[in-house]
Amino acid sequence: MSTQPQTDTATVQGHAKELVRIEGVHKFYGSHHVLRGIDMTVRQGEVAVLIGPSGSGKSTLLRCVNHLESISAGRIFVDDHLIGYRERGGKLHELPAKEIALQRRNIGMVFQRFNLFGHKTALENVMEAPVQVKGQGKAAAKRRALELLERVGLSDRANHYPAQLSGGQQQRVAIARALAMDPELMLFDEPTSALDPELVGDVLQVMKDLAASGMTMVVVTHEIGFAREVGETLTFMDGGVVVESGNPREIIANPQHERTQAFLSKVL
Repeated sequence: MSTQPQTDTATVQGHAKELVRIEGVHKFYGSHHVLRGIDMTVRQGEVAVLIGPSGSGKSTLLRCVNHLESISAGRIFVDDHLIGYRERGGKLHELPAKEIALQRRNIGMVFQRFNLFGHKTALENVMEAPVQVKGQGKAAAKRRALELLERVGLSDRANHYPAQLSGGQQQRVAIARALAMDPELMLFDEPTSALDPELVGDVLQVMKDLAASGMTMVVVTHEIGFAREVGETLTFMDGGVVVESGNPREIIANPQHERTQAFLSKVL
């Protein structure tokens, strides 16, 4: 949780406001029940880490937060805005694509795979969304993009194409690209899982720096050290439910549920 003093509605009784609120979320793929009534909150400035075995629903939940996946039941709010839907008479009606795109402007997402435009340089990749989506002038977008590339340690790679960059460098460009839209929330879906082990550290350091700056983050990861060091909440999911949630250091050192114990015994 952010410890920076707030003077506006960002604080409620001394605590940062709830930026993300997930209420009773279910997700079906046909008859496959992937999410089974998830409740979760993330406060402004907080780093929330999700862990669990493959197929536990954590990446699906993350993708539901910015409506890359629709939900089958429940509600997801970001900054008190219902994501992906309009509610009328107790029923949800999916928003038009344009309105969903507007909501996503405030939510940055970094995927396992970097999804950079191969025919554009690192600089052009970071400039793309502010120019095309926000209508920002190219000169201002370029200045901001150069600042962000410097922030992720890649100012000397601005004119390199993705094929000329390592996987770790591409992922750091992807983080800079997400930050270029000035999001209030950053989602990370196993951002280091596709990287060679020696490239993981640089990406995690960028994420640590982001956390230290007060960015609200929800991170799906297998990097238990990151969860212990940077996370403020840790949620263990299995079988589409939240099994255990709380202080990362306490859960990692002394998991209460046998499923959490079994999982951590394999990854620590």
